[in-house]
Amino acid sequence: MTDVSHPTLDPPILPPDGEETGPAISPLRPGDDPSEIAVASQWTLIRHKFFRNKVAVAAGIVVLFFYFVALFVEFLAPTNPAAAQPRFTYAPPQSLAFFVEGEDGREWLPHVKGYAMEVDPESLRRTFTVDEESVIPIGFFVEGTPYELWGLFPMNTHLIGPLDPTKPMNLLGTDSLGRDLLSRLIYGARISMSIGLIGVVSSLVIGTVLGALSGYYGGWVDLAVQRLIEIVSAMPTIPLWLGLAAAIPITWSPLKVYFVITLIVSLLAWTSLAREVRGRFFALKNEDFVTAAILDGSRRRRVIFRHILPSLTSHILAVVTLAIPTMIVAETALSFLGIGLKPPVVSWGVLLQDAQNIRTVATAPWLLIWPSLAVVVAVLSFNFLGDGMRDAADPYET
Repeated sequence: MTDVSHPTLDPPILPPDGEETGPAISPLRPGDDPSEIAVASQWTLIRHKFFRNKVAVAAGIVVLFFYFVALFVEFLAPTNPAAAQPRFTYAPPQSLAFFVEGEDGREWLPHVKGYAMEVDPESLRRTFTVDEESVIPIGFFVEGTPYELWGLFPMNTHLIGPLDPTKPMNLLGTDSLGRDLLSRLIYGARISMSIGLIGVVSSLVIGTVLGALSGYYGGWVDLAVQRLIEIVSAMPTIPLWLGLAAAIPITWSPLKVYFVITLIVSLLAWTSLAREVRGRFFALKNEDFVTAAILDGSRRRRVIFRHILPSLTSHILAVVTLAIPTMIVAETALSFLGIGLKPPVVSWGVLLQDAQNIRTVATAPWLLIWPSLAVVVAVLSFNFLGDGMRDAADPYET
């Protein structure tokens, strides 16, 4: 009878006496319950990686500031954006100061300098300069032009304004009708920022649904969706915008025009998202968790929208963030060309359209600088935020 014994195992190699070993691979200590060990979720890893990107965090703060301004425009604007001041057309910006020279030294007094008017004897054109001797006290949370916050709550309190309502306060200057540019810029933030958000939501629904159906079913469904994407992508964007926007009746209210412009912009922005969702569905539909869901009796609709699509949430969120600035630029371009939103609606594109003549560039450059700066800062902030979210969407990539 053959004696079968277990093979002899080599003894473990121990470090020399006095030499420190590396950290243990397992975080468990004697007596620990493995079920109580905390494991970071996918969203926790994404959040931690995003907050390590300081540029993306700063851009996110700027974006939140813009939407805060858009939400409380009535309170933040010093006056009604349509209120004209015929005596102060093309008035230059007034500088905000907080101290004045008094008998006892520097005294706290928030104020702006008044205007001095000069008339050109040849052209009889009025020009305004800042009068350093004239002091107009201003205050915070002052009573001013009545308004309805969000169209619901009657109020007349403004964040900042002159203590004497008859005195001018135009921190960013005025336009050809003497309207305060700061108030118009603040009101324009609501339209320009919301049209990007609404347009992205519309394109998100279209692109996600069509991309998911195309990637999951394949076959003739994929063929039809891809041909539709190619047709829409082949259309020249600006001429198509021109044609669709020109078809809007001039008798429509500004609210109807606003939603139609949003629809036009969103109908041309869903193709890239649909292609990306389709590619991810092709990669995921044969994974084990999808097969397990099908074998468990889940319907196709449940597999698409409850199993595969949630795994793309972080990626879709990053794509949407990068798509919002495209919507803002599209609305600005349409309004600048005169085929988008029109007065009395106030948007950044409308402000740029008002400032496109040569006289404005020569005599009142602030009408062009401030709306352009608002568009540039908003678009760059969204781009930096989108880049940070796209990198954080894959927390395992270093």
